[in-house]
Amino acid sequence: MPETSGSTGRTPETHVIDFRAAEHLLNSRDPRGAVKLLDPVIAAHPENTAARLLRARAFFAAAQLRPAELEFTIVLEREPDNAFAHFALARTYERQGRPDQAKRHFRLAAALDPNPQYVRAAHFDD
Repeated sequence: MPETSGSTGRTPETHVIDFRAAEHLLNSRDPRGAVKLLDPVIAAHPENTAARLLRARAFFAAAQLRPAELEFTIVLEREPDNAFAHFALARTYERQGRPDQAKRHFRLAAALDPNPQYVRAAHFDD
């Protein structure tokens, strides 16, 4: 009998399939569908930073900014050097009308990775 996670009857392999399907849904502009697939994955594997980052991106794409902020923050607690997570959290703050927090994370993203998009958003010349 295969090993399952919790009472859902889901296997680790099923979680991988759900993660990949969620990536596809997000890329196909169905962020809410992606979140639905990722919820049980994260419930079974709360330490999975990649799943949390994908869910944060899905929340952001669905304009669910508070849940996106929470997920990006959890990712950054675990991976403080994740430039993309800093950039995405900054965009989340920007959309919430919180420019000071946004600026801080844009600058952290640019300092960690000189990606031109990150550097432009950081406005170091201001």
